[in-house]
Amino acid sequence: MVPFNESSMFAMLPTVLLIFYGLFSLFGIYSLYLFIKLAIRGIAALDIYLDEKRNKRL
Repeated sequence: MVPFNESSMFAMLPTVLLIFYGLFSLFGIYSLYLFIKLAIRGIAALDIYLDEKRNKRL
């Protein structure tokens, strides 16, 4: 006696792929969010650095 039907295993494949696609999409959006936060901090740090160099403050 076979514990599962082979056709049902292949019928689940699109659902599993959809879940993985959704997770990777969320991971990509979160990575973009973190990159934008990092870029904003980098721009702020660069502004502070340039301001100190222009006004000769060390």
